[in-house]
Amino acid sequence: MATEGHKYIFVMGGVMSGVGKGIAASSMGLILQERGHKVNLIKIDPYLNVDAGTMNPTEHGEVFVLRSGLETDQDMGNYERFLGRDLTPEDYMTSGMVYQSVIARERALEYGGKCIEAIPHVRDEILRRIEAAAAHNGSNISVIEVGGTVGDFQNALFIEAARVLRLQHPDDVLYVMVSYLPVPGTLGEMKTKPTQSAVRELNSYGVQPDFIIARSAGSMDEKRKEKLAIWCNVRPDRIISAPDVESIYDVPLNFENDNFGDLLLDALDLPAQAHPDMQKWRTFVESIKNEREEVTIGIVGKYFDTGDFVLSDAYLSVIEALKFSGAALGVKPKIEWVNAKDFEKGTEVEILSKYDGIIVPGGFGETGIEGKLKAIRYAREQGIPYFGLCYGMQLMVVEYARNVLGLEGAHTVEINPNAPHPVVDVMPEQVALIREGKYGGTMRLGSYEARLEKGTIAHAAYGVEAIEERHRHRYEINPDYVEKIKEAGLVFSGVSPDGILMEIAELPQEKHPFYLGTQFHPELQARPLAPHPLFTAFLRASLKKRAS
Repeated sequence: MATEGHKYIFVMGGVMSGVGKGIAASSMGLILQERGHKVNLIKIDPYLNVDAGTMNPTEHGEVFVLRSGLETDQDMGNYERFLGRDLTPEDYMTSGMVYQSVIARERALEYGGKCIEAIPHVRDEILRRIEAAAAHNGSNISVIEVGGTVGDFQNALFIEAARVLRLQHPDDVLYVMVSYLPVPGTLGEMKTKPTQSAVRELNSYGVQPDFIIARSAGSMDEKRKEKLAIWCNVRPDRIISAPDVESIYDVPLNFENDNFGDLLLDALDLPAQAHPDMQKWRTFVESIKNEREEVTIGIVGKYFDTGDFVLSDAYLSVIEALKFSGAALGVKPKIEWVNAKDFEKGTEVEILSKYDGIIVPGGFGETGIEGKLKAIRYAREQGIPYFGLCYGMQLMVVEYARNVLGLEGAHTVEINPNAPHPVVDVMPEQVALIREGKYGGTMRLGSYEARLEKGTIAHAAYGVEAIEERHRHRYEINPDYVEKIKEAGLVFSGVSPDGILMEIAELPQEKHPFYLGTQFHPELQARPLAPHPLFTAFLRASLKKRAS
């Protein structure tokens, strides 16, 4: 059962996908949190995958890993960045999770021999998860984003759960529709009809929105707001204009300008526990907009080409982490995408000379790997600041083993299981699982501790001796080669507490201005008001290179 007095806000999308439900939910969470309320954000994904871990980044975008190790949709990353704190596994659900739980309970005879059906059993499992998340987080407001668009077959049960929860707790549940108002180029006029149709579609489920967030290229005028209010049966002051903005971080400020937080609390019959102070957020937003000195960063990856488009969403957290550190340093990272596969097709690696810094982010598989190795070698030999993330660190070690240690054929066993020098390998306890095809059980996921060596770039950046960072990988630096690599000059400045797993590799600053890789994903813990120290150190080094 729901906690007595707990409030729930369901966020649903109308007209089309991609209207910004996740950013709207994140912004609502922030402005309510600023009013002194404890908020938890829940993402519901209607797909049947149990989690996001098996999804192709070129189709679905980045997989965001929670501190617990749960692999989730990238919206969870936006939630954490806006709220400025970690979320829990209870804050995420998919249709796959829900059905898996129901089937497991049925197999365990927990339903007492009943015929198991979508209603009530699947619906009630959805409600149980929503209420469990509220109880686990100790929050008093849950903001729940229902993935997909109203009218989709896949999310019907989740909307039904929202309907029933309001029936059970009529004073404690709100519905917010984020809908799109097109401005056809030939007409030049904002059209409300698609949103009217979306609201009627939602009404057919027995759900009437309390608020409409009207997404469009420009601001909504009063005439259309009144028209939408009449046709959709929503108070005019509860129709929130949400025009396109320069940065997603402008959205909560726009909501503040429309007193959206106060309107939500009034609808929930809750007082503000504190006066909202958005000054730090406002300063951050202004800093990323202001004219600043640019540093040009080349991101050498492979998840860019999908048809005729570049899918930067595959590296969303990396991009945002660069923004946050840039804001802190007063510089603007100008990001350029470099397809590693081009270096395998004849493009000269010397084109990288124009960059102030180079990043090789995470990834899996063979595609583009030799191109990445060429880029890494060039950055090392030419003194260009280099930052390798996960796979980017593993390949950094492979390149060093080949071209500095002279270990011909050095490789990761992910690509060459029979490599004469497997400098990147799986740990012995994982081999049997891989042989049985149990790939999920072989991943190192979530937050792990690492100890830092004093006098290193990593230690100077963090300013502490022990850290916790989030992982998502299957392969590790082979312990059999660690001493040889260290003797050749590469420093492992971060290691697991037992000293077995290499977490950070770097070259001393007297040999290279910034040449560092992490086995973990530091971008997952970067926040607008708390940038990640390694990204800040990398940008600082890139700025120095530009100056020189």
